Amino acid sequence: MPADIARVIFYKRDELTTDLICCDIEALGQTWIFHEEMREWPGLIATLETLPGFRSDWFAAVSQPPFATNETLAYQRF
Repeated sequence: MPADIARVIFYKRDELTTDLICCDIEALGQTWIFHEEMREWPGLIATLETLPGFRSDWFAAVSQPPFATNETLAYQRF
């Protein structure tokens, strides 16, 4: 699966009192949406971090400031 990934974008959704960190993964002409409350999140992040050129500071970029979308391109295959 990692070899099929074309792009990874992180962003936040404002859920009134908290933010939910989300991730869109584009692969094989489709987009899959994940979020930090999913059981698979830690394994997903571990896999994404193995992509060549993956942006290691994605969390800092997307998490601050609070309640802003902070869309962050973490990976794009060329």
